[in-house]
Amino acid sequence: MDSGFWSAWWWPALTAALGFVYVGLLVRQWLQRRKPHQLAWAVGFLFYAVAAVMEAVSEATGTWDPTVYRFYIVLAASMVGFLGLGTLYLTTKKRTLGNLYLAFNLAALAVFLYGVFTTPLLTDKLVAGITVGGSALGASMSFPRVMSFAFNIPGSLLLLGGSALSVVKFWPKPEYRYRSWANVLIFAGTLVIAGAGSMARAGQTVGLYPAEMVASALLLWGFLKAGTLQKGAEAVKARRAAGQPSS
Repeated sequence: MDSGFWSAWWWPALTAALGFVYVGLLVRQWLQRRKPHQLAWAVGFLFYAVAAVMEAVSEATGTWDPTVYRFYIVLAASMVGFLGLGTLYLTTKKRTLGNLYLAFNLAALAVFLYGVFTTPLLTDKLVAGITVGGSALGASMSFPRVMSFAFNIPGSLLLLGGSALSVVKFWPKPEYRYRSWANVLIFAGTLVIAGAGSMARAGQTVGLYPAEMVASALLLWGFLKAGTLQKGAEAVKARRAAGQPSS
């Protein structure tokens, strides 16, 4: 199957649809509970979904508008940082670390935006077909492309570490084990996103769009499966009411 199939516009369109569903669910949770991790995740997935819309439009039209491309690069690179921020808020009791990481993300975002909008684009690289990646901004380790590491490395580590910690935490508790399986899905989705992004940065962009779609599906599945702690608490109450011993 040729690369045209893997760069078809409907791959990122599906990713965007899943992403916006995820954003809606997270915003609803945030409106109900006002937890900072829900808002941070909503921002991260909003970036993810909007970037996917831009990819779909570029494939459908066969071109990248330079201004749209600049915004796309910033959103696609920085969304992992905000997803990691949400995990940090969730896994730490005090907000100080999360607030510091938020400040770091915002500072990095400002520097990245400045660099992306002041750097001349290499127009010969600005083509559709998932061959562009960040190459239109220059060499891999040049400024501002290097700024993507400020989001990708700590954000991915926080997502993976937070998911692994939750798997270990909830696995010994049968009533909450569904949370462990949910975090396995989130862990897998994060690996797919990180792997696809790393390959795209290295110039191996074939399969990027399907990988993004698969990752968004895994993350949404994990989120839906995780639900809330109330499900586990109700199972514990039901067991105690039935007079059953703890496992």
